Amino acid sequence: MRFRDFHPNIKLRIIFGFFSEIIGSMIFPFMAIYFAVHFGEKLTGILLIVNIIVGALVGFYGGYLSDIMGRKKLMVIAEVLRAASLIVMTLANSPWFESPTLTFFMFLVGSICWGIEGPATDAMLIDVSKPQERKLMYAIMYWSGNLSIALGGAVGAFLFEDFLFYLLIGMTIMSVVLAFVLIFFIEESFFPEQAAKQQEKTGKFQVFTDILKSYKTVATDKVFILFVIAGLFIQSLEFQLTNYIAVRLHEDMPIQDVFRWSIDGLQMTGILRTENTVLVVIFAALVTKLIHKYKDKHIFLISVVLFTIGYTAISYFDNIWILFAAMIIATIGELMRVPVQQSYMAAIPPDDKRSSYMAVNAFTYQGSMILASLSVTLGAYLSKEMMSMFLLLTGIIGFVLINRIIPSLEQRVRNQGEAEEGKGSVLSDQAIES
Repeated sequence: MRFRDFHPNIKLRIIFGFFSEIIGSMIFPFMAIYFAVHFGEKLTGILLIVNIIVGALVGFYGGYLSDIMGRKKLMVIAEVLRAASLIVMTLANSPWFESPTLTFFMFLVGSICWGIEGPATDAMLIDVSKPQERKLMYAIMYWSGNLSIALGGAVGAFLFEDFLFYLLIGMTIMSVVLAFVLIFFIEESFFPEQAAKQQEKTGKFQVFTDILKSYKTVATDKVFILFVIAGLFIQSLEFQLTNYIAVRLHEDMPIQDVFRWSIDGLQMTGILRTENTVLVVIFAALVTKLIHKYKDKHIFLISVVLFTIGYTAISYFDNIWILFAAMIIATIGELMRVPVQQSYMAAIPPDDKRSSYMAVNAFTYQGSMILASLSVTLGAYLSKEMMSMFLLLTGIIGFVLINRIIPSLEQRVRNQGEAEEGKGSVLSDQAIES
């Protein structure tokens, strides 16, 4: 399986997503600084929380709509709306007019667009991919995302403050191009005829009830819920680097000289983040190739162990070289885990509920952020040793949950593979008859 063998939707998503994420990484990671300058730190924190909550709530509705309307229509609506919001945001930061308030509201519209588009995009990728090609697909997307963040973040750090207007122009142009690609080149991957007919029968005033019914199905899927909870605990370990671990290194790590450079805890946090990104970009393809011949269930469990050991060590030790080595271990675990975890995720939802499942799965990211943020407060009361034990326990819980549901995940992968083969046989028979 190679890149050129992917469905056109996947190739377009990877290529144009890469360039869009580069420009986005020049802007959006620095918006917290922008809002803090104009609104103050306290209000900025509240605004960012509101932004996350609104995006999450819209995501649930977007997941439901995608299973009712199909993927492409929602993706086009969201991208056109995003392009419009970026035009307004650009004008609100132009040499002739500046409005931080308008900028925030357009920033909020961007989160709404992602809530609409995100579940539909994730579901479309599953729709048009085969089980045997998903690990490679997700590995390429993961590598591409990290590379775009590394390039965009590095450039944005130098250009954001003085050239925000021009960066926004570039982002606007890219959004317009993406809307054009979605409209004319992306193929619809899901035609929910039965769901649409049922929606017409129930009437417009029962939409809220229908949403609850849709997500009730998701909530009663025990394997999926445990998968999301496990993912939340595991992912929170990585987010500790910019939360509890960053605070601990800043307060406890003594200044150390390395090749005539004096490095303190704050700088070490940045170095560890850079090390992680560089290792992902350089070694993603190699690790994916090396683990290809091993069973997914073994790779998944080993990766969680390495990931947990790495970040637990980083939370405890202060020596620069031990921290470097621990990050290598954690990153190897990350590179092993992400493609397999996402491949398993793709095998869990039924065809007619994929977007709803993807919307709930997004809580893995948001919940892990919350857990990592709470650890900062917890770290003010517990010793370094106790906090390291807490991180270790977090990883162990994730490992135990994954180990418990691995047989069910394997069965769903097999069922999906058999279903794909059945579809292929039907299509072949139809082609012969015609």
